[in-house]
Amino acid sequence: MDKYINILVIDDNFKTQNGLKEILSENGTNILISKSYEEALTIVSRKKIGIIILNIDTETPKNITYIKEVSLTENTYLISLTNNEYKGIKSVKGLNKGAVDYITLPLTPNLIKAKVDVFKSLYFKDLKINQLLKNIFPENVLSDLNEQGKFLPRRIENGVVLFTDFVHFSQKSKEIRPMELLKKLEHYFNFFEKVVHRFKLEKIKTIGDSYMVIGGVNDSIKQPAIRACLAAIEIKNFVIQEKLKAKAAQKDYWDIRIGIHSGPLVAGIIGTKKLSFDVWGDTVNIASRAEQASEENEITVTKSIVNQIGDFFDIQERGGIEIKKRGGTIKMFFLKKIKLEYSLFSKGITPNTDLRILCDLSNVNFESMRTDILNLLKNQLPKKLTYHNVEHTLEVEKTALYLAEIEGLNEEDIIILQTAILYHDYGFTVENEDNEKHAIKFALDNLPKYGYTQKQVQIIIDIISVTKKDAATPRNVLEKIMLDADHDYLGREDYFFIVKKLRLELENYGGKMTEKNWVLFQINYLENKHRFYTETAKNFRVQTKKENIKKLKQKLKNESIY
Repeated sequence: MDKYINILVIDDNFKTQNGLKEILSENGTNILISKSYEEALTIVSRKKIGIIILNIDTETPKNITYIKEVSLTENTYLISLTNNEYKGIKSVKGLNKGAVDYITLPLTPNLIKAKVDVFKSLYFKDLKINQLLKNIFPENVLSDLNEQGKFLPRRIENGVVLFTDFVHFSQKSKEIRPMELLKKLEHYFNFFEKVVHRFKLEKIKTIGDSYMVIGGVNDSIKQPAIRACLAAIEIKNFVIQEKLKAKAAQKDYWDIRIGIHSGPLVAGIIGTKKLSFDVWGDTVNIASRAEQASEENEITVTKSIVNQIGDFFDIQERGGIEIKKRGGTIKMFFLKKIKLEYSLFSKGITPNTDLRILCDLSNVNFESMRTDILNLLKNQLPKKLTYHNVEHTLEVEKTALYLAEIEGLNEEDIIILQTAILYHDYGFTVENEDNEKHAIKFALDNLPKYGYTQKQVQIIIDIISVTKKDAATPRNVLEKIMLDADHDYLGREDYFFIVKKLRLELENYGGKMTEKNWVLFQINYLENKHRFYTETAKNFRVQTKKENIKKLKQKLKNESIY
């Protein structure tokens, strides 16, 4: 499921629906069926649809146009479907309204598959290009480029610039092999990018070991100075932790300097063949000087930053710093930590819910929660859990994220779903049976500490509860994804490898079976008890699940298991 595409068929004819589904169903292709225009609008506004196959014999031109307008996906390809009798007129009608091609009834499998494969290929190329552009340009800049074909230079009155660099980098780079140096830089910069994204800032560029970030480009996101300082503290803390680990392993380590300044900027795009988004102004120069004047593993900020963040952070005055070329000095300060009343667990490193909400961030501190629960699972899950271990939890989380993206979940729902998955297996640290009960109690006690509201915790509890043996049918898409992700392996080719781990775990807890009883147990579960719930899982996993059942039945015929 690494590479997938949603294809929406809009047609009220059952025979045509099934025919297209049979022709186009293959690994990575998720076929969605809509019987009406109204139903289709709901789907395209919620899910990313790569290709729409629409029967233009039953839809008005206005409907055809509006379907594309409300689509979440900018590069949706519309293929019109029409009766062969009206081929000429109808195909032109479809093309005039945005269709890229047409197919006719009766269905011709090879022709249809060939046409759809062309646009699948184009869709995946579009995704790569769009992702690359998102990595280069801020969201509002990219929006202007898409809508107007250009981005005019603009003045940002209260921009924030953050610089980092590694202490004695030039000297240390001489003592390390090029590939190792690149790998180490990538390790740090990858983490920096995650932090920058989480605090809704914009990475501008790297220059050697220097990393440049700005805030305030998007006026709709509040408190850029506070968000930049929160990011700087997290980056500094990460570098310090990496240093401690390196020292313990008697390896070389890097220290960092960080500088932040706020003031007017000019933002624009330069270049004609190779476009580059950049910012200019004295603010950039002063931020760079603040970084150069900082000390090992310290964050230096200017008075303009302190004026915006002083109520929320502990600051240490350090006096005037000379600004080279510009002349004169500027008063600067060390940014030490978040004030305890605004930090999670009163440690001064991670913002609490109040400070997050002030900065237009999610109320939930998901990253801290995820790190803490994974550490608990690694340390406390019994070794005899050969199936329900940390690897299983991470695999279920990964699968759920794929399903969530295909099913069109929003950011808050994805966080809630991930949280339920991460907490679900905590119950196994207490007992192997009725593990959900202990997971729910732990969630109730701990999740509010990370900013989860009572409503969010209740949804998480409901998701965990749906995995109980006597649970009712899942009621919503979150609960469906939980079940489908948890049992995803049943419809995969590595089923027999995974299920060996489950058998060993059962034996470790006294559930030993003969080979025959084990095979019968699996057949009964797959045929009579288990089912996939989301359309995505049905499309991607049901066929391989059937093949796994056939293999089990074939194994049952083998006399050696009796």
